[in-house]
Amino acid sequence: MATTKIINKKSLEFLEKYLNNPSPTGYEWEGQKIWMDYLKPYVDEFITDTYGTAVAVINPKAKYRVVIEGHSDEISWYVNYITDNGLLYVIRNGGSDHQIAPSKWVDIHTKNGVVKGVFGWPAIHTRDRAKEEPPKLENIFIDIGAKDKAEVEKMGVHVGCVITYPDQFQILNKDKFVCRALDNRVGGFMIAEVARLLHENKKKLPFGLYVTNSVQEEIGLRGAEMITQTIKPNVAIVTDVCHDTTTPMIDKKKEGEILIGSGPVVSYAPAVQNKLRERIIETAEGKKIPFQRLAASRYTGTDTDAFAYSNGGVASALISLPLRYMHTTVETVHKDDVENVIRLIYETLLTIKEGETFSYFD
Repeated sequence: MATTKIINKKSLEFLEKYLNNPSPTGYEWEGQKIWMDYLKPYVDEFITDTYGTAVAVINPKAKYRVVIEGHSDEISWYVNYITDNGLLYVIRNGGSDHQIAPSKWVDIHTKNGVVKGVFGWPAIHTRDRAKEEPPKLENIFIDIGAKDKAEVEKMGVHVGCVITYPDQFQILNKDKFVCRALDNRVGGFMIAEVARLLHENKKKLPFGLYVTNSVQEEIGLRGAEMITQTIKPNVAIVTDVCHDTTTPMIDKKKEGEILIGSGPVVSYAPAVQNKLRERIIETAEGKKIPFQRLAASRYTGTDTDAFAYSNGGVASALISLPLRYMHTTVETVHKDDVENVIRLIYETLLTIKEGETFSYFD
């Protein structure tokens, strides 16, 4: 298992289709359908909730329940104001980066379908170089080619329409995956691959496995907060992305030292249950899976926090995927890290026994 390549042609095709499909926060359902369709042959049943979280379940009758989780949403924008001459001003839906917006194409999602637009920006010739004004939320705007507000509305665009970037999946230098929304639909991909491997390798787990693709993480872990109350798990292993800190303008003394290609990242944080984390590290060492370590001060900022503090306390841990250029349209991860996160989750699951409490007092 440790030396076998995991990502095959079929799974890579799924990853590309899944990433290219827009799934902004609050509008995740089309992506969830793609995810569920891929998982159908490998699981026993699905659970969905009111806001769109999807859970693929293996061995649903078991009383002891283990979650592996990623989140399915991507950052985006909302139309917030339409000017009389037909330009659109925006607000964030999640942590969208205003500095990358100028000159980007956008897709505005309306009842009439997608309306194309561009984030405009004044030409360099017209700007006062002595008082260069940087892009900020107050001055970035979208041009959809309309002459006035009436034409904008005729095109089906109104306040509240959600806006995504159309950038597509690409592979850089053979082994780097590049796309918007790797944060964190790559997590949904990785947990789906765990389910596939369990099925293909005919592994019988002594517990119910809840492969959970949560919604609305980007605006406060909301999907995880909801679904953990439905599942009521005993254990949760969450996967998300974290920052590669080796590129320019990142302070390693503040952010730690993490490098893509050097393996999954195991987090230390109050929400991370120590005995479960040590089980993950022992598994990595035993199976010779490379890994890195990351410390968080008060919270992880991921769905780990939502699971850990739910239902009277759930033993939870976080395995992260190193990523460059988070919340841009060129988010970048290493294929080897993706495969090693899958391996680490898979191998850790095989060590968990029915009824384990991970208690400090046993």
